[in-house]
Amino acid sequence: MFYRRHLPVVIGYLMRETSDAEVSADLAGEVFSSVLLAARRYRPEHASAVPWVVGVARNVLGTSRRRNRVEDRARRRLGLAPIELDDADLERVRTLADSDHSGITELLEQLPPDERSAVHARIVEERSYTEIATAVSCSEMVVRKRVSRGLARMRARLQERP
Repeated sequence: MFYRRHLPVVIGYLMRETSDAEVSADLAGEVFSSVLLAARRYRPEHASAVPWVVGVARNVLGTSRRRNRVEDRARRRLGLAPIELDDADLERVRTLADSDHSGITELLEQLPPDERSAVHARIVEERSYTEIATAVSCSEMVVRKRVSRGLARMRARLQERP
């Protein structure tokens, strides 16, 4: 259940970062292997595990980029064999990425303009709070609050969905 619920978010994130369905699928396998290995250390600070899972995905992707190859250490620790993907599997990855992206974009568009631009700058563009504050001529604390409120609204709306 956890895997099925979070797979579209992970695939969507990885596809946006890599634009490659096969690499995204390989990375997703490593992400969920890492999640399984780290599950006992997870501390539920939010109603949803999405921020934690996306953080794991970001770390797996970063490690893979630094090493210039798809990391597979967690998968090997669990004794899982690599999965061979066919064209249908790759199309499913693309479909998952598209379905996740449209839902998140819709939630982002529903935010008030100041929160929307702050969340987009921080989460999508991965800009620092200081950089965003300078760009919009306000304090870093104001930007942090806008991002926090925006993500809370998105999280609440996401949980309202069936």
